[in-house]
Amino acid sequence: MSSSELSPPGTVANPGNRCLLRKEQYRVVGIVSLGGCLEFYDFAIFVFFADVIGQAFFPVGMPSWLTSAQTWGFFAAGYVFRPLGGVVLAHFGDLFGRKRVFAFSILLMATSTLGIGFLPTYATIGVAAPFLLLFMRVLQGIAIGGEVPGAWTFVAEHVPSKNVGRACGIVCGGLTLGILLASSVATAVTSLLHSDEVHQFGWRLPFLLGGFFGLAGMKLRRMLKETPVFSSLRKRKMLVPELPLRVVLQTGGYGIIRSITVTWVLSIVVVLTLMMPIILRNGYGYRKEEALVAASVSTLFQGLGVVFGGALLDRIGAAKFYLLFTLVLSIGAVSYAKIANSHSLELLALCAIVGLSGGVTAGTPYVMVASFPARIRYTGVSFAYNMSYAFLGGVMPVLINAVSPLGVIAPVLFFVALSISALGMGLVLMFRSSPLVPE
Repeated sequence: MSSSELSPPGTVANPGNRCLLRKEQYRVVGIVSLGGCLEFYDFAIFVFFADVIGQAFFPVGMPSWLTSAQTWGFFAAGYVFRPLGGVVLAHFGDLFGRKRVFAFSILLMATSTLGIGFLPTYATIGVAAPFLLLFMRVLQGIAIGGEVPGAWTFVAEHVPSKNVGRACGIVCGGLTLGILLASSVATAVTSLLHSDEVHQFGWRLPFLLGGFFGLAGMKLRRMLKETPVFSSLRKRKMLVPELPLRVVLQTGGYGIIRSITVTWVLSIVVVLTLMMPIILRNGYGYRKEEALVAASVSTLFQGLGVVFGGALLDRIGAAKFYLLFTLVLSIGAVSYAKIANSHSLELLALCAIVGLSGGVTAGTPYVMVASFPARIRYTGVSFAYNMSYAFLGGVMPVLINAVSPLGVIAPVLFFVALSISALGMGLVLMFRSSPLVPE
């Protein structure tokens, strides 16, 4: 391996575990991916019913723009509290083990999602309703803050180094499918129920369903074993004896910067995916049903793209991966621009191309888990990921709405920014003379 490339962790801390059966490895990756899918569904379903939720939890006479702003503010609150949850949960993950914290995160997400489904509305309890909604959204943010870094760390420490990209790609594919599942459930609810029924009780059904799914996912996670890497560190008494975050801040400067940069790419792609139905409806003039179907196709192909991207990472490395996706994202930008004047199959084909370009997100976990040594990996990944995501994930919906008067060019600009970011990351990884190589 050249000095300019990353070295993924895998089971480096315990080489004897490189011979784990493939069947066992895929079982671990599959359970983690399924849990991530369900948890991302719980977090994302809010955006598909934002309008209905705003009408249910704020006064009827409130101006529509203010209701919308406060509803999206509640959505952003989940992102704002991600760093708190991520750092706290990761702290215990580095000190006491990945498995326990990993199971707790999905339990917290499931209970808070169920809570939203059962919440009384403004018409029932008045001003207390939006405060309760905000509290549940904060709990969701705390849960998701520990979930994603935990999933990446868990699978990366369970598989051989040569398969870290593939494993993380499959997990990212599961997270993407969580968004697709949320979109599909939202489509089913709005199609099968009358508008009045959706406003009365229909909006609750996806949250209740997600909560029960999450509880099932928690039971599956109890079947998992602790990662070989952490078990080896604990056996050799190499766990960090002090506050993990302090060690990360003192020793992981370059890893933090590099991780924040690749998280920017991920967060922009995910928020654009979440908001695609709104962009297609409000910015491009498509009917709601057309927008949901097109967005679902894009999300499906993004899931396929990220799995393929993970496998590609194992073959060509992170530097060449990002340089290649500079071109792929440029093609995605052109495709997004052409969506404005397309119909039927052409629309779906263009959305599929846009989705495939989102495969660039496979590089985020691959780079991040290789940026921190095992004893502080969970904390390092969680801190960098959540700090970056909290900012961009929270402001991106507002920013997208702000540039929407530019018309069809608005989302294209974000893809151009992604392409430039991928180019910069590829060049940095290629010419970095002394990369951080975890044990």
